[in-house]
Amino acid sequence: MLGPYRDVLTRPGALSFSAAGVIARLPMSMVGIGIVLMIQAVHGSYGLAGTVSAVFVLAQAACSPWLARLVDQHGQARVMRPAVAISATAITALVVLAVTHAPVWTLYVAAVGGGATIGSFGALVRARWSHILSDPRSVHTAYSLESALDELVFVVGPILATTLATAVTPSAGLVVPVIGMVAGGFWFLAQRRTQPPPHPRLAEVAPDGTPVRPTSVMRSWGMVVLAVVFVAMGAIFGATDVATVAFAEEAGRPGIAGVILAVFACGSMISGLLYGARQWTTPLWKRFAIGMVALAIGASLFVLVGSLVQLAVVMFVAGFAIAPTLINGNGLVQHLVVPERLTEGLTWVSTSLGVGVSVGSSLGGALIDRQGSHGGYLVVVGSAALAVVATLAALRVLRRTATSPTAVADGPDATDVAAGVGTSRLGDADTQETPGT
Repeated sequence: MLGPYRDVLTRPGALSFSAAGVIARLPMSMVGIGIVLMIQAVHGSYGLAGTVSAVFVLAQAACSPWLARLVDQHGQARVMRPAVAISATAITALVVLAVTHAPVWTLYVAAVGGGATIGSFGALVRARWSHILSDPRSVHTAYSLESALDELVFVVGPILATTLATAVTPSAGLVVPVIGMVAGGFWFLAQRRTQPPPHPRLAEVAPDGTPVRPTSVMRSWGMVVLAVVFVAMGAIFGATDVATVAFAEEAGRPGIAGVILAVFACGSMISGLLYGARQWTTPLWKRFAIGMVALAIGASLFVLVGSLVQLAVVMFVAGFAIAPTLINGNGLVQHLVVPERLTEGLTWVSTSLGVGVSVGSSLGGALIDRQGSHGGYLVVVGSAALAVVATLAALRVLRRTATSPTAVADGPDATDVAAGVGTSRLGDADTQETPGT
């Protein structure tokens, strides 16, 4: 099983930038729950805590694609170095404002500043893998490795955040992710050898000489479909986070919430490593749909559990559907956008997930204030149902969407024309991925 991972990690510079990327990604598993724990402890409201966390994630979702577009144009280091510095400063300001009982509106301002400039290091890492690897099978393995490392971050992060917030001080859960973002981020960005080359965009002009505004990767219907499904998936995660914190507190074990969320991520990490160790002949769109339905079914069972042990067991099993689904989603992006727009495409997927997380945590927090943790898990069930409906409704688009670079550049109209022919590089890529298997 380790052979494929050993192969990609021995490529020049790969181990170094992947390791730095893990550290730089600590905020993605710690900032959200860290904000919830800190605000709830200081202000005594899950609703406010969920809303501030949601504002942070929404700001990230709104601005990360534009940061990614700048990264594709000007290079990772040139754009992300100042962005990391600004984000770290804003999150630090959020901590200071919270512990000093500053007006609530200032918390939102700091959350916006931190989220808007944090970017997506997961997208940056995957863009580097796509740059240094040319074999689709190796890219599949590398993406699987990164998804497993994402889950490792989610195993360690929530435990660390809840332990620091409950055993040290409520604000301590946000200190470590800031340090990780700065240390890991600048280490990652210092590695220029593996950085994808920038692709400055020349001014586009119409035949009559009129300047044409560059199009977004979201002109592709395939990307729109993925974004909608990932929003629903993110809502599952966001509501699960706040509901689990409330469930553990109701059981008299607030410090165990991070452990249970880590168990959820641990199941995902194991499945991600197993999934990436082999090649698959089933079409990519079909694997994505199967994983999404499995995740929704498993997450819907959270509302039925009656103890922390039961919750941990159900989360561990349900977690096995997370990483493969994310791997397949990111794989679809690679077929839907041209290489020089890959960072932007991957960022749209991750920020769509973030939008869902913010919506789920906000709705979950509001219902928890009224109905307890059960209300939060009801949001999980509703989000799971929406995810299944969105996935099933999108199957035809995912299956038949044309994935040639011109389709992305020209927008949905070109996609529709190609889809009408009934051919798709999506299926071809999956068939060609594993010749002879």
